[in-house]
Amino acid sequence: MTDKVVVFVTCGSAPEAERIARALVEERLAACVNISSPIRSVYRWEGKLNDEPEVLLVIKTARALFDRVRRAVEKLHSYQVPEVICLPVIDGAPNYLNWLSSAVATGAAVTLPPKSPKAKPTRRKR
Repeated sequence: MTDKVVVFVTCGSAPEAERIARALVEERLAACVNISSPIRSVYRWEGKLNDEPEVLLVIKTARALFDRVRRAVEKLHSYQVPEVICLPVIDGAPNYLNWLSSAVATGAAVTLPPKSPKAKPTRRKR
């Protein structure tokens, strides 16, 4: 088992996903964030079945940074209840894991940019 994790976050739009990904990497909370689009999410919210397009973020970071990643996503995200799921990295290529360690700052203070004033409210609040 390593001290690395992968965090999944779904976003309502590509601009929102890009803003969150850039903030996490710029603040060294993540070594890399993959932005995958489009994906389709089927879920129940407030008693209603929904089927909507979303953008998936795959965030590579250290376990010690997860709480700060989660707080950053919650601060920057338009959803009332954003998906923030952390999965352990059991093993990986040593060179990649070493790079990941060097790309994140586990001891750094973090200042996040404010939410974009152009961000429109989402139709769902999951």
